[in-house]
Amino acid sequence: MATVLAVSGSPSPRSFTHTVTEAASRLVRRAGYAVEEMAVRELPAAALLAADTADPALAAGLRRVAAADGIILATPVYKAAYSGLLKAFLDVLPRFGLDGKVVLPLATGGSSAHALALDYALRPVLMSMRPALVTEAVFVPRPAASGAREQDGPRPWPPPGLERAVDHFTLALGPLTPVTPGLGPPGDAFSFSRPNAGTSR
Repeated sequence: MATVLAVSGSPSPRSFTHTVTEAASRLVRRAGYAVEEMAVRELPAAALLAADTADPALAAGLRRVAAADGIILATPVYKAAYSGLLKAFLDVLPRFGLDGKVVLPLATGGSSAHALALDYALRPVLMSMRPALVTEAVFVPRPAASGAREQDGPRPWPPPGLERAVDHFTLALGPLTPVTPGLGPPGDAFSFSRPNAGTSR
């Protein structure tokens, strides 16, 4: 059975990005796949910044990526780009560290305008690492920034667009037959809101 690793690139221990990562993980588990979760912030910072792949904890994290068939990558958007923490982790992966894997990119941020970071900043980096497929990207704005009014009522959680993206992701994982490398759906990153605020990115 295909295995999935969900990677959170948020530097905050209590983040909306982590909430979105957990929601995606639950949806993938519901589809019958085994999912592990990893927070990049829990890796040793000195080893990560020095690209010290001999460090036991960092080496273990890299092995988890290598062993997974599918990767969920979640990041907050800072200054129109994905987090520096996620960048540091991607930099220590081998040149083709996503070879043959199906990748689902997720992002959170303060405005739907930040959704472009998924396709113009993150996707090219992922594609350079030779994945089998980078699927439809999903952007979820932080609740406080979503512009939703209280009288509009509660917003669906998980967002329908996240469920749709996970469906595409698990379909691509499916029988584990070779997938022709490609860009996946064009950058129609979707925007959604969640009713409860109070967390950072």
